[in-house]
Amino acid sequence: MSRLQQNYQTVLNEIARAEQNAGCETGAVKLIAVSKTFPEADIREIYQAGQRDFGENYIQEWHTKAEALTDLPDIVWHIIGDVQSNKTKFVAERAHWLHTVGRLKTAERISAQRPSEMPPLQVCIEVNIAGEAAKHGVAPEEAVALAREVAKLPKIKVRGLMCVAKAGSRETELRAQFGRMRQLLTDLNAEGIAADVLSMGMSADMETAVACGATHVRIGSAIFGRRG
Repeated sequence: MSRLQQNYQTVLNEIARAEQNAGCETGAVKLIAVSKTFPEADIREIYQAGQRDFGENYIQEWHTKAEALTDLPDIVWHIIGDVQSNKTKFVAERAHWLHTVGRLKTAERISAQRPSEMPPLQVCIEVNIAGEAAKHGVAPEEAVALAREVAKLPKIKVRGLMCVAKAGSRETELRAQFGRMRQLLTDLNAEGIAADVLSMGMSADMETAVACGATHVRIGSAIFGRRG
């Protein structure tokens, strides 16, 4: 077993343990392997080990990879970085998920550009849960209103919410941030938006995120190694 495959199996085991500790069913939490900055060969290796969901941040880099990996027909691409208005077309045409909707304008462009023969793009509203100036996403108090407007668009399916916890947060702070996300998901459903996804938790805080209700965790460095 290669180093990448060993890392991958370790992460799967850690997720299974976090599910058990949280009282979740086995397999309740989906792993998104964050492959940004890593080569196509690494993606292929993890794919061959059984992984299907991959997360990419940079649209141009992802474009090159997606073109090179068209022979993997069941690969699922999750866009987890900010999408500028001049990059929406490729997302609309090739992505399966977009976790970073923080502006109605972005969702409107993607809805208009999504090919009619494709299923709706699965999206999450990105929430700037700690109010950090350097991060994208809407303020928590604006998330439900944005989701309500995005949900009206054709070719878009609002599935839930996404956040990146504040770096260096203590356990109590993480639980407060992730707990707020869980409450916002409840609020979405109370508004009649059938949302079931909480995309939160990365290599450093995955276990806490799962304990607080994460359904999708985004793990990169623990699988692929540190980025240069």
